[in-house]
Amino acid sequence: MAWTTPARRCLGTPVEASPVLSGRTATVRSMRFGITILPEYRWSEAAPKWRRAEDLGFDHAWTYDHLTWGGLQDSPWYGTTPTLTAAALVTSTIKLGTFVTSPNFRHPLTLTRDVLALDDISNGRFLCGIGSGGGIDSSILGGDDLTPRQKVDRLEEFVELLDKLLTTDKVDYKGEYFETRNGRTLPGCVQQPRVPFIMAANGPRSLRLATRYGAGWVTTGLKSDDFDTWFGSVRDLSHRLDDVLEGRSFDRYLALDSARYSLSSVDAFEDVVGRAAELGFTDVITHWPRAEGVYAGTEDTLERVVAEVIPRWGG
Repeated sequence: MAWTTPARRCLGTPVEASPVLSGRTATVRSMRFGITILPEYRWSEAAPKWRRAEDLGFDHAWTYDHLTWGGLQDSPWYGTTPTLTAAALVTSTIKLGTFVTSPNFRHPLTLTRDVLALDDISNGRFLCGIGSGGGIDSSILGGDDLTPRQKVDRLEEFVELLDKLLTTDKVDYKGEYFETRNGRTLPGCVQQPRVPFIMAANGPRSLRLATRYGAGWVTTGLKSDDFDTWFGSVRDLSHRLDDVLEGRSFDRYLALDSARYSLSSVDAFEDVVGRAAELGFTDVITHWPRAEGVYAGTEDTLERVVAEVIPRWGG
């Protein structure tokens, strides 16, 4: 599948570009590119990766916000906030985000302090990815298992309160899952009125919540080992978002690596980026290649993608 676009792009609002797909021309937005660096490395090894992500021209870089991730339960694992703080200190332009923060082990008030610090230390480069939470994090601290409906109820409280805390001082709030009493939240965010929320959502309620509070929507699609089945789920979820938006524009982030690793080859990366563009995605996110196991790949492929593919999408 061959795609061609004018080589132009900015770090802010995407500009228009015209890829050619199978002999027909379709106008789409220029794509922004992100990369996720898992918090599994000692900082002496991680720091060069964060610097390199910026040097390669990625628009945003992310790390997981988990106590334990099911894909690497036996791997070393470091804290999200210290990792992003250190990343902010070794970079200067790339946006930095959580992929994604959830209510599983976060309270909005304590999270507010981390968000304020990350936003300040990065000089307004922090993005707060938010989702309802699942996986091992949902049970590792004990407590009752929540139904899907209860998880969305909790997410709604979490986002509503976090929004209040990041925009208001002296917050009193009492919900079923979270409470604050005179929550003090000075000095406020560098980014005004607050840091952007990039929200993960699948169902109608969570999608409406995402479009109410979010600056963008992020999806990994539904779990499947078959690429076509997985991408079909991405298409369906994107159409659900269309229904909620009713014609309004909204940034859309696609995590590329759920069914197959997008950096397994240059062609694989270009193929999935082209598919994402057809659905109106404004941003795509891959993972830094690991030596083995999940997301196994080479930095040579990463650098070829940066040199050969991303410029055709405006990079």
